[in-house]
Amino acid sequence: MNRTEREAAARQIMEQTPAPVPPDLCAEAVRRGERLLRRRLLVRRVMWLLACAAAVAFSVWAARVHPWTVPPSQTTPPITGW
Repeated sequence: MNRTEREAAARQIMEQTPAPVPPDLCAEAVRRGERLLRRRLLVRRVMWLLACAAAVAFSVWAARVHPWTVPPSQTTPPITGW
């Protein structure tokens, strides 16, 4: 297909009548967009809630277990010098 044929095909496509658009297309798009925004907001809030719950659970665990301290020795040191 050379340039003149492409131009003729493009002109033919542009001269055709546009496809009919459903009358409620804008309202449907707005409704879907609002639904997506609400869903994202809900997911974001749930994720923050889970993150806060995990932080509280870790804090309570760390306060009770004290993982930063050295565990007590399981054996007694040898007694010398008696």
